[in-house]
Amino acid sequence: MLTFFNEQHGLHHGRHECFRGDLVPCFDNPQRATTLLAELERRNLGNIVTPHKMPLMSLERIHSPRYLHFLRHAWSDWVALDPANAAKDALPSVWPVRGLRSDIEPDNFTGKLGLYSMDNGTPLTAGTWSAAKTGADCAINAAHALRLGERATFALTRPPGHHAGADFFGGYCFLNNAALAAQHLLDDGARRVAILDLDYHHGNGTQSIFYQRDDVLFVSIHADPRSDYPFYLGHADETGAGKGIGHNLNLPLPAGSSSATWFAALETACLRLAGYAPDALVVSLGVDTYAGDPLSTFKLQSGDFLRVGERIAYLGLPTAFILEGGYALKQIGVNVVNVLEGFETGD
Repeated sequence: MLTFFNEQHGLHHGRHECFRGDLVPCFDNPQRATTLLAELERRNLGNIVTPHKMPLMSLERIHSPRYLHFLRHAWSDWVALDPANAAKDALPSVWPVRGLRSDIEPDNFTGKLGLYSMDNGTPLTAGTWSAAKTGADCAINAAHALRLGERATFALTRPPGHHAGADFFGGYCFLNNAALAAQHLLDDGARRVAILDLDYHHGNGTQSIFYQRDDVLFVSIHADPRSDYPFYLGHADETGAGKGIGHNLNLPLPAGSSSATWFAALETACLRLAGYAPDALVVSLGVDTYAGDPLSTFKLQSGDFLRVGERIAYLGLPTAFILEGGYALKQIGVNVVNVLEGFETGD
């Protein structure tokens, strides 16, 4: 399996996030990627390469120019307010909720930061843009490699991406890597593409990006949003709108669901994917469904992730795996590589 590694991921290293009312060390930290890379190298599961840089134009296929301009300049704007800010992360504190306007970008940095964010658990740091942009490069390269004949690819990158919308960040995500990969496949000649999101948390950003389109099927297995982040999207009755009706399948599961319950949902997801018959598949690979993950209540064990890869392989589709969540630092490498190994050895 060809892996595209984001060598810039460590530039995004938040000091703290706001979690359940407290400032705590960030769950998304560089150790997630370094641990995973070490396990990938230990098992010698294919070549590991750096991505070719992609033009900003490629990001504009998914994200709004106004939002991208903000992300590129946010850190310099933050430090320009006060040189002392260089020693602090930028966290939002106000948002344009219902009844307020979001069409006009404020001049004030605090207003801008709130306009483009969905929570205060996603710190913006000096290296956020470089890390996120290189991660997007990894995802697009992974997609392009499928069109060049690779059976499967892996974008080993952080920060993750599936919570990021066309014009907002949140849930540790800034650029939607899975959406960018899917769009590149379409731009490169695919007629239709499917995205399978396996993260514990619903990929609200990916859903919102493709919700009114019929060239991308989005299928997600996740914790019920009535009990878990992102709370405001991911219900079973969200099936698409306009041309996209019937092209969005959410499979929310109760907190504490067993591996048997989760695999039953995976089978439902795979049957829907097979019926759609896409030209390629993008997998938002979150392994925070693991029983020992600090942000999850699902019960999957490390061995279960081999079965996940095997079932996806059975679909027989060119597949790009994109790293999303997974915060059990000692097990993330084993769990992710188990999925990839299961895919490689599966049918």
